[in-house]
Amino acid sequence: MIDLHTHTIFSDGELIPAELTRRAAVAGYRAIGLTDHGDMSNMDLIIPRLVRVAEDLSQAWGLTVVPGIELTHIPPAAIAEAAREARKLGAKLVVCHGETLSEPVAEGTNRAALEADIDILAHPGLISEEEVRLAAERGICLELTTRSGHSLSNGHVARAALVGGARLVLNTDSHAPGDLTPLEKARRIAFGAGLSEAQFEQCRRNSEELVKRLMG
Repeated sequence: MIDLHTHTIFSDGELIPAELTRRAAVAGYRAIGLTDHGDMSNMDLIIPRLVRVAEDLSQAWGLTVVPGIELTHIPPAAIAEAAREARKLGAKLVVCHGETLSEPVAEGTNRAALEADIDILAHPGLISEEEVRLAAERGICLELTTRSGHSLSNGHVARAALVGGARLVLNTDSHAPGDLTPLEKARRIAFGAGLSEAQFEQCRRNSEELVKRLMG
């Protein structure tokens, strides 16, 4: 399992980075992204701390730990600047919290995020065909999620991405130990979203290729 969307105590997760990554390693993960919720008020606190421990944890537990951030509930006009700041602070992985069905994310967030320097648009709700095409053009991955609530639109996101040629990844948005997802459960969730076995395997390759590119 490669999971590029998780949270630690640096935002609203329950575990410190060492325990989250250890549990992920024991669960069979090959790579994990640490992407706590951030905006311009706290990224300078979160990102350097994750960058500081990522390599040591990777070596200790035998998986790739990718330090990142999830830009969350940022006004659309400020997303591009926030993404630039995240990169300056050392974030290898920049995720943006999309227009989910289960939270009042500002309209226009999906579009603004896809025009910014991000890697993954998380749980992007009822994303439009035009936005999917933009994701495909810019090489930004769209997320299918195992998380309750956000996963309500998985089927729509999957269908739209397959038609529009955008790359899909499947992440957990883990906040607690029980959120970490075994590969077989992730496979069933992908099937529930309408993916075939071959399409699920492509999701896995997309995640693997993204990790290789980010960690270079």
